[in-house]
Amino acid sequence: MVRALPPLNALRAFEAAARHLSFTRAAEELRVTQAAVSHQVKALEERLGVPLFRRLTRGLRLTDEGQALLPDLRHGFDRLAQAVERVGRRGAQGRLTVSLLTTFALSWLVPRLPRFNARHPEIEVSLLATQRLADFSREEVDCAVRYGRGPWSGLRAEKLFDDELTPLCGKQWLEKLKEPGDLAKVPLLVLSSDHKDWPIWLKAAGVAHIDGRKGTQFDSTRISVDAAIAGAGVAIGNPYVHAEPIVEGRLFQPFDLVVPNGDSYWLVYPEAVAERPKIKLFRDWLLEEAKEAAAAARTNLMPVAARSGRRRSTR
Repeated sequence: MVRALPPLNALRAFEAAARHLSFTRAAEELRVTQAAVSHQVKALEERLGVPLFRRLTRGLRLTDEGQALLPDLRHGFDRLAQAVERVGRRGAQGRLTVSLLTTFALSWLVPRLPRFNARHPEIEVSLLATQRLADFSREEVDCAVRYGRGPWSGLRAEKLFDDELTPLCGKQWLEKLKEPGDLAKVPLLVLSSDHKDWPIWLKAAGVAHIDGRKGTQFDSTRISVDAAIAGAGVAIGNPYVHAEPIVEGRLFQPFDLVVPNGDSYWLVYPEAVAERPKIKLFRDWLLEEAKEAAAAARTNLMPVAARSGRRRSTR
Protein backbone atom coordinates (compact mmCIF):
# COMPACT_ATOMS: atom_id res chain seq x y z
CA MET A 1 0.00 0.00 0.00
CA VAL A 2 1.37 3.40 -1.03
CA ARG A 3 1.37 5.90 1.79
CA ALA A 4 -0.08 9.31 0.97
CA LEU A 5 2.51 12.09 0.91
CA PRO A 6 2.03 15.63 2.23
CA PRO A 7 1.19 18.27 -0.40
CA LEU A 8 4.14 19.10 -2.67
CA ASN A 9 3.77 22.84 -2.03
CA ALA A 10 4.19 22.27 1.71
CA LEU A 11 7.32 20.18 1.16
CA ARG A 12 8.77 22.81 -1.19
CA ALA A 13 8.03 25.57 1.33
CA PHE A 14 9.79 23.65 4.10
CA GLU A 15 12.83 22.81 1.94
CA ALA A 16 13.29 26.42 0.83
CA ALA A 17 12.79 27.79 4.35
CA ALA A 18 15.19 25.22 5.79
CA ARG A 19 17.82 26.03 3.19
CA HIS A 20 17.59 29.79 3.82
CA LEU A 21 16.57 29.57 7.50
CA SER A 22 14.14 32.33 6.60
CA PHE A 23 10.47 32.36 5.62
CA THR A 24 11.00 35.71 3.87
CA ARG A 25 13.84 34.53 1.61
CA ALA A 26 11.98 31.29 0.89
CA ALA A 27 8.95 33.33 -0.15
CA GLU A 28 11.11 35.40 -2.53
CA GLU A 29 12.51 32.26 -4.12
CA LEU A 30 9.10 30.62 -4.51
CA ARG A 31 7.45 33.90 -5.57
CA VAL A 32 4.75 33.73 -2.93
CA THR A 33 4.08 35.72 0.21
CA GLN A 34 5.90 35.16 3.50
CA ALA A 35 2.55 34.33 5.07
CA ALA A 36 1.95 31.61 2.48
CA VAL A 37 5.29 29.93 3.27
CA SER A 38 4.60 30.14 7.00
CA HIS A 39 1.14 28.65 6.49
CA GLN A 40 2.47 25.76 4.34
CA VAL A 41 5.18 24.92 6.88
CA LYS A 42 2.68 25.00 9.74
CA ALA A 43 0.34 22.70 7.82
CA LEU A 44 3.23 20.28 7.21
CA GLU A 45 4.16 20.31 10.92
CA GLU A 46 0.55 19.53 11.83
CA ARG A 47 0.46 16.73 9.23
CA LEU A 48 3.66 15.17 10.61
CA GLY A 49 2.78 15.87 14.24
CA VAL A 50 6.21 17.36 15.05
CA PRO A 51 7.75 20.87 14.94
CA LEU A 52 10.30 21.36 12.16
CA PHE A 53 11.60 24.79 13.13
CA ARG A 54 12.40 26.69 16.29
CA ARG A 55 11.04 30.14 15.66
CA LEU A 56 13.51 32.55 17.27
CA THR A 57 13.50 36.32 17.51
CA ARG A 58 16.27 36.68 14.93
CA GLY A 59 15.43 33.82 12.61
CA LEU A 60 14.77 30.12 12.36
CA ARG A 61 16.55 27.02 13.57
CA LEU A 62 15.82 23.47 12.51
CA THR A 63 14.61 21.02 15.13
CA ASP A 64 16.07 17.51 15.21
CA GLU A 65 13.06 16.36 13.16
CA GLY A 66 13.63 19.14 10.63
CA GLN A 67 17.32 18.27 10.32
CA ALA A 68 16.39 14.61 9.78
CA LEU A 69 13.84 15.45 7.06
CA LEU A 70 15.88 17.99 5.06
CA PRO A 71 18.61 15.79 3.44
CA ASP A 72 16.20 13.13 2.17
CA LEU A 73 13.74 15.75 0.97
CA ARG A 74 16.45 17.67 -0.88
CA HIS A 75 17.65 14.43 -2.47
CA GLY A 76 14.08 13.65 -3.51
CA PHE A 77 13.67 17.03 -5.19
CA ASP A 78 16.98 16.54 -7.01
CA ARG A 79 15.78 13.17 -8.30
CA LEU A 80 12.49 14.71 -9.45
CA ALA A 81 14.33 17.50 -11.27
CA GLN A 82 16.60 14.99 -13.01
CA ALA A 83 13.64 12.88 -14.08
CA VAL A 84 11.79 15.88 -15.51
CA GLU A 85 14.94 17.02 -17.32
CA ARG A 86 15.43 13.57 -18.87
CA VAL A 87 11.84 13.48 -20.10
CA GLY A 88 12.16 17.03 -21.43
CA ARG A 89 15.31 16.15 -23.35
CA ARG A 90 13.63 13.13 -24.90
CA GLY A 91 10.59 15.25 -25.81
CA ALA A 92 12.87 17.73 -27.58
CA GLN A 93 14.49 15.02 -29.69
CA GLY A 94 13.51 12.90 -32.63
CA ARG A 95 11.50 13.62 -35.75
CA LEU A 96 9.25 16.66 -36.18
CA THR A 97 6.85 16.30 -39.11
CA VAL A 98 5.55 19.56 -40.57
CA SER A 99 2.76 19.70 -43.17
CA LEU A 100 2.87 22.76 -45.44
CA LEU A 101 2.32 24.14 -48.91
CA THR A 102 5.02 23.69 -51.55
CA THR A 103 5.43 27.44 -52.09
CA PHE A 104 5.99 28.19 -48.41
CA ALA A 105 8.29 25.19 -48.04
CA LEU A 106 10.59 25.88 -50.98
CA SER A 107 10.51 29.66 -51.14
CA TRP A 108 10.43 30.70 -47.47
CA LEU A 109 11.18 27.87 -45.04
CA VAL A 110 13.85 25.78 -46.76
CA PRO A 111 16.34 28.68 -47.16
CA ARG A 112 16.01 29.34 -43.41
CA LEU A 113 15.88 25.73 -42.20
CA PRO A 114 19.68 25.31 -41.83
CA ARG A 115 19.54 27.86 -39.01
CA PHE A 116 17.04 25.71 -37.11
CA ASN A 117 19.08 22.57 -37.78
CA ALA A 118 22.22 24.28 -36.44
CA ARG A 119 20.42 25.45 -33.31
CA HIS A 120 18.61 22.15 -32.65
CA PRO A 121 20.55 19.27 -34.25
CA GLU A 122 18.71 16.84 -31.96
CA ILE A 123 15.45 17.44 -33.90
CA GLU A 124 15.01 15.87 -37.34
CA VAL A 125 12.61 18.00 -39.37
CA SER A 126 10.50 16.20 -41.95
CA LEU A 127 8.61 18.41 -44.42
CA LEU A 128 5.40 17.09 -45.96
CA ALA A 129 4.49 19.39 -48.88
CA THR A 130 0.82 19.04 -49.82
CA GLN A 131 -2.19 21.11 -50.83
CA ARG A 132 -4.39 19.02 -48.51
CA LEU A 133 -5.07 20.13 -44.94
CA ALA A 134 -3.41 17.84 -42.41
CA ASP A 135 -5.73 15.66 -40.34
CA PHE A 136 -4.01 15.63 -36.96
CA SER A 137 -6.32 12.90 -35.64
CA ARG A 138 -5.32 10.42 -38.34
CA GLU A 139 -1.90 11.45 -39.63
CA GLU A 140 1.48 11.46 -37.93
CA VAL A 141 1.89 15.22 -38.29
CA ASP A 142 3.16 17.34 -35.40
CA CYS A 143 2.29 20.78 -36.77
CA ALA A 144 1.36 22.48 -40.03
CA VAL A 145 1.74 25.78 -41.83
CA ARG A 146 -1.67 26.72 -43.18
CA TYR A 147 -2.68 29.46 -45.56
CA GLY A 148 -5.95 31.30 -45.09
CA ARG A 149 -7.83 33.37 -42.54
CA GLY A 150 -8.42 30.91 -39.69
CA PRO A 151 -9.35 30.01 -37.08
CA TRP A 152 -9.47 26.22 -37.31
CA SER A 153 -11.52 24.28 -34.79
CA GLY A 154 -9.52 22.45 -32.13
CA LEU A 155 -6.21 23.94 -33.24
CA ARG A 156 -4.01 26.63 -31.80
CA ALA A 157 -3.02 29.05 -34.57
CA GLU A 158 0.00 31.39 -34.50
CA LYS A 159 0.07 33.97 -37.30
CA LEU A 160 3.44 34.10 -39.05
CA PHE A 161 2.74 36.94 -41.48
CA ASP A 162 0.09 38.33 -43.80
CA ASP A 163 0.27 37.55 -47.49
CA GLU A 164 0.84 40.37 -49.97
CA LEU A 165 0.77 40.57 -53.74
CA THR A 166 2.71 42.24 -56.51
CA PRO A 167 3.65 41.23 -60.08
CA LEU A 168 6.92 39.31 -60.40
CA CYS A 169 8.78 38.69 -63.63
CA GLY A 170 12.02 37.53 -65.15
CA LYS A 171 14.49 39.84 -66.85
CA GLN A 172 12.93 39.17 -70.28
CA TRP A 173 9.79 41.18 -69.49
CA LEU A 174 11.17 43.82 -67.14
CA GLU A 175 11.75 46.56 -69.71
CA LYS A 176 8.26 46.13 -71.16
CA LEU A 177 6.60 46.96 -67.85
CA LYS A 178 6.83 50.72 -67.36
CA GLU A 179 3.39 51.07 -65.77
CA PRO A 180 0.66 48.66 -64.60
CA GLY A 181 -1.33 49.00 -67.82
CA ASP A 182 1.59 47.43 -69.70
CA LEU A 183 0.58 44.07 -68.21
CA ALA A 184 -1.88 43.85 -71.11
CA LYS A 185 1.17 43.31 -73.38
CA VAL A 186 2.58 40.29 -71.54
CA PRO A 187 1.33 36.79 -70.68
CA LEU A 188 -0.09 36.50 -67.18
CA LEU A 189 0.60 33.45 -65.03
CA VAL A 190 -2.36 32.61 -62.77
CA LEU A 191 -3.23 30.05 -60.12
CA SER A 192 -5.72 27.41 -61.24
CA SER A 193 -7.10 27.08 -57.70
CA ASP A 194 -7.43 30.78 -56.87
CA HIS A 195 -8.33 33.47 -59.40
CA LYS A 196 -8.58 36.36 -56.94
CA ASP A 197 -4.94 37.47 -56.66
CA TRP A 198 -4.51 39.20 -60.00
CA PRO A 199 -7.94 40.94 -59.80
CA ILE A 200 -7.12 42.23 -56.30
CA TRP A 201 -3.86 43.78 -57.42
CA LEU A 202 -5.17 45.12 -60.75
CA LYS A 203 -8.08 46.81 -58.97
CA ALA A 204 -5.71 48.44 -56.46
CA ALA A 205 -3.53 49.59 -59.38
CA GLY A 206 -6.54 51.14 -61.13
CA VAL A 207 -6.31 48.82 -64.14
CA ALA A 208 -9.74 47.84 -65.41
CA HIS A 209 -9.05 46.62 -68.96
CA ILE A 210 -7.12 43.46 -68.01
CA ASP A 211 -8.85 40.21 -67.05
CA GLY A 212 -6.68 38.82 -64.26
CA ARG A 213 -8.43 35.45 -64.40
CA LYS A 214 -7.05 34.57 -67.83
CA GLY A 215 -3.57 33.27 -68.50
CA THR A 216 -1.40 30.20 -68.21
CA GLN A 217 -2.53 28.32 -65.12
CA PHE A 218 -0.46 26.68 -62.39
CA ASP A 219 -1.45 24.83 -59.23
CA SER A 220 1.40 26.36 -57.19
CA THR A 221 2.63 29.93 -56.80
CA ARG A 222 6.18 28.60 -56.58
CA ILE A 223 5.85 26.92 -59.97
CA SER A 224 4.36 30.07 -61.52
CA VAL A 225 7.27 32.12 -60.13
CA ASP A 226 9.75 29.62 -61.57
CA ALA A 227 7.94 29.94 -64.90
CA ALA A 228 8.22 33.72 -64.65
CA ILE A 229 11.97 33.43 -64.08
CA ALA A 230 12.17 31.21 -67.16
CA GLY A 231 10.41 33.89 -69.22
CA ALA A 232 6.97 32.31 -69.57
CA GLY A 233 5.19 35.46 -68.38
CA VAL A 234 4.47 37.53 -65.29
CA ALA A 235 3.44 35.86 -62.04
CA ILE A 236 1.91 37.42 -58.96
CA GLY A 237 3.05 36.68 -55.45
CA ASN A 238 4.60 37.88 -52.23
CA PRO A 239 8.03 39.45 -52.88
CA TYR A 240 9.19 38.64 -49.36
CA VAL A 241 8.30 34.96 -49.72
CA HIS A 242 10.25 34.84 -52.99
CA ALA A 243 13.17 36.96 -51.77
CA GLU A 244 15.88 34.43 -52.70
CA PRO A 245 15.62 34.71 -56.52
CA ILE A 246 15.20 38.48 -56.14
CA VAL A 247 18.48 38.62 -54.22
CA GLU A 248 20.14 36.63 -56.96
CA GLY A 249 18.85 38.93 -59.69
CA ARG A 250 16.74 36.27 -61.38
CA LEU A 251 13.33 37.66 -60.35
CA PHE A 252 12.14 41.27 -60.40
CA GLN A 253 9.33 43.36 -58.94
CA PRO A 254 8.51 45.87 -61.69
CA PHE A 255 6.07 48.05 -59.68
CA ASP A 256 6.11 49.59 -56.22
CA LEU A 257 2.53 48.63 -55.38
CA VAL A 258 2.23 45.74 -52.90
CA VAL A 259 -1.33 44.81 -51.86
CA PRO A 260 -2.54 42.56 -49.00
CA ASN A 261 -4.92 39.87 -50.21
CA GLY A 262 -6.57 39.16 -46.84
CA ASP A 263 -4.94 35.77 -46.26
CA SER A 264 -2.07 34.88 -43.92
CA TYR A 265 0.38 32.11 -43.16
CA TRP A 266 -0.24 30.37 -39.82
CA LEU A 267 1.49 27.74 -37.75
CA VAL A 268 -1.17 25.40 -36.37
CA TYR A 269 -1.13 22.40 -34.03
CA PRO A 270 -3.58 20.66 -31.69
CA GLU A 271 -4.03 22.24 -28.26
CA ALA A 272 -3.23 18.87 -26.67
CA VAL A 273 0.37 18.89 -27.96
CA ALA A 274 1.06 22.62 -27.65
CA GLU A 275 3.57 22.15 -24.82
CA ARG A 276 5.59 19.33 -26.37
CA PRO A 277 9.20 20.51 -26.28
CA LYS A 278 10.06 19.93 -29.94
CA ILE A 279 6.90 21.74 -31.08
CA LYS A 280 7.62 24.66 -28.74
CA LEU A 281 11.20 24.91 -29.99
CA PHE A 282 10.10 24.91 -33.64
CA ARG A 283 7.27 27.37 -32.94
CA ASP A 284 9.53 29.80 -31.10
CA TRP A 285 12.16 29.65 -33.84
CA LEU A 286 9.60 30.06 -36.64
CA LEU A 287 7.98 33.08 -34.97
CA GLU A 288 11.42 34.58 -34.44
CA GLU A 289 12.29 34.12 -38.12
CA ALA A 290 8.97 35.64 -39.21
CA LYS A 291 9.50 38.63 -36.91
CA GLU A 292 13.00 39.21 -38.22
CA ALA A 293 11.81 38.94 -41.82
CA ALA A 294 9.07 41.50 -41.14
CA ALA A 295 11.57 43.86 -39.51
CA ALA A 296 13.91 43.49 -42.48
CA ALA A 297 11.06 44.29 -44.86
CA ARG A 298 10.11 47.43 -42.90
CA THR A 299 13.66 48.71 -42.98
CA ASN A 300 14.18 47.76 -46.65
CA LEU A 301 16.85 45.23 -45.77
CA MET A 302 15.17 42.78 -48.09
CA PRO A 303 16.41 43.06 -51.67
CA VAL A 304 13.03 44.11 -53.05
CA ALA A 305 14.06 47.73 -52.54
CA ALA A 306 16.88 47.25 -55.03
CA ARG A 307 15.15 44.70 -57.21
CA SER A 308 15.81 46.36 -60.57
CA GLY A 309 17.77 49.53 -59.91
CA ARG A 310 14.90 51.55 -61.41
CA ARG A 311 12.60 52.12 -58.44
CA ARG A 312 12.69 51.89 -54.69
CA SER A 313 9.78 50.35 -52.84
CA THR A 314 7.83 52.90 -50.84
CA ARG A 315 5.96 50.26 -48.92
